[in-house]
Amino acid sequence: MTYKNKRVLVTGAGGFIGSHLTERLIQAGARTRAFVHYNSTSSWGWLDSSQYKSDMEVILGDVRDADSVSRACADVDVVFHLAALIGIPYSYLAPLSYVRTNVEGTLNVLQAALRNKMEMVVHTSTSEVYGSARTVPIREDHPLQGQSPYSASKIGADKIAESFYLSFGLPVVTVRPFNTFGPRQSARAIIPTIVTQAMSQPALQLGSLEPTRDLNYVADTVAGFVKAGETPAAAGQVINLGSGTEISVGDLANTIIGVMGKDLPVLTAPERVRPVNSEVERLCADNTKARQVLGWQPEYTLAEGLKPTIEWIQENYDRYRPGVYAV
Repeated sequence: MTYKNKRVLVTGAGGFIGSHLTERLIQAGARTRAFVHYNSTSSWGWLDSSQYKSDMEVILGDVRDADSVSRACADVDVVFHLAALIGIPYSYLAPLSYVRTNVEGTLNVLQAALRNKMEMVVHTSTSEVYGSARTVPIREDHPLQGQSPYSASKIGADKIAESFYLSFGLPVVTVRPFNTFGPRQSARAIIPTIVTQAMSQPALQLGSLEPTRDLNYVADTVAGFVKAGETPAAAGQVINLGSGTEISVGDLANTIIGVMGKDLPVLTAPERVRPVNSEVERLCADNTKARQVLGWQPEYTLAEGLKPTIEWIQENYDRYRPGVYAV
């Protein structure tokens, strides 16, 4: 399948990965519609500053509202469903909002896709659904473990998507990105947290330093989404998007401050530490299926992705509050 003149919809298009994906689809020649969370200022999120904003149709709405989702899905060939609540610490405080957005919102998208007889639904999962790795690297058949309300809500969304494939034959592929980083990422993520603190604080205040993560530059993650949406053989499958390498939070922090030419202590702040049974200790992807089914593999190393990411955060420092713990 080619995206030339295909009618595509991206939910969560104003966000970090969603905005990059929206731009990539426009570059591929798709007739691109962006579904952005309704707000009182009519902001399009990161798409407000996109060089492609005149090349897209933007619809404001709420993924929890079936009517606005239905309107956004009208006459669409492929939907990329990224709209979600993603902050893990906030899910401890407001679990119901995660169920409504991530589970019910996904159901709304799937039902609208079924009514519109879409060619493909690309549903976004997360490596957090695996919990702490029992086997490494993590394959797609690894047990799912709801170690936070966030991950539990995403497991629910994944299973709803699976059921629509098995029950109704809806062509849906679940892509499971491991930890994505890059320009436009919020302060809730580890790399912007480290960079902004290193720019302004006398020491880095982080959570647990021992857990490992599989980090992937946003351009690679977006390329995986694009491949998934144009690969009919991916329907009905769950596919990891990860590098197959892992680095501890502590080593990542020291790597970044070294790149930035800093010499700072890296400390554990108790308020940033997850509950002991909720912490995911290891994440490292097996990307065999992505290579075999999608023909996808990462092109950027961690070092190659860190350079433009750090530069972007430095140029946009005023968007962050480095002294505040963003949940």
